[in-house]
Amino acid sequence: MVVVFGSINLDLVARVPRFPRPGETLAGESFATCPGGKGANQALAAARAGAHVGLVGAVGNDAFAAPALALLRAGGVDLSRVRTVDAPTGVAMIHVAASGENAIAVVAGANALADPDDVPAEWLAPATILVLQQEVPAAANAALAKRARAHGAKIVLNAAPARPLSRDALGTLDVLIVNEMEMLALAGEHGLPHAPVRFAQAFAQRHGGICVVTQGAEGAVAAAPGVCCRLHAPPVAVVDTTGAGDAFVGAFAAARDGGGDLRAALCRGVAAGTLACARRGAQTALPDAGEVAPLVAALETQIVAVG
Repeated sequence: MVVVFGSINLDLVARVPRFPRPGETLAGESFATCPGGKGANQALAAARAGAHVGLVGAVGNDAFAAPALALLRAGGVDLSRVRTVDAPTGVAMIHVAASGENAIAVVAGANALADPDDVPAEWLAPATILVLQQEVPAAANAALAKRARAHGAKIVLNAAPARPLSRDALGTLDVLIVNEMEMLALAGEHGLPHAPVRFAQAFAQRHGGICVVTQGAEGAVAAAPGVCCRLHAPPVAVVDTTGAGDAFVGAFAAARDGGGDLRAALCRGVAAGTLACARRGAQTALPDAGEVAPLVAALETQIVAVG
């Protein structure tokens, strides 16, 4: 089982020719509301990849809650541990430029009240893959990671958005997934190398777990103690990169839940992230297992070991 503890948002998406400059009012091309939030996106990505998924988080008692949960419900994600709280449902205000790049401002709302105690003990069994991100309070993640470690669950942290993490917190992880900006923040904080391959190797050696650095169009690097591999992303016509990182994390977690090794999980993650870039939106862009499978088969021949 994959258990995701994290944020649930409604995304307010404006498509613009370019990002506005400070103080500038820029005419947008279109506007849409879409369900989002890193926790919700990753939960749905894992479910579409074939995993049994439970999501734990919080929404408000407002008009945004139902649309924020709609695709999760339709996708078969267990929402029995999502609480309704006295705070507005979280929102993300997203500008998507014509290039496909995005700029995002997140207002936590109900996500600030996500409660780690809402995760039942039976959801933290040794067979569980627990997925965390950083759009909920750090203290909540830390408390849940401590419980998960005690129960034997495997802990995956997507350290996004970037914020300080203690060496002890990093040491509790089975898998750390970061993009290059998040990698640089942690590298500076913990005296680790600033190059993706060296960072991943140094992290794996220091903490004994897996480290993945995603690199957008360049693909991703993954390292475990004594092992390091790289996989370049296949070319794709980029439409919107908003959900690509979450697609990667969800597919990677689902692969690990299904018994896949590091190479298999990396291929699944890169394939899902690549396909997500070719569609608009976050959850609306997430591919299913059938769509990912042909690309995974091609990528399996392209992954390379690095020293």
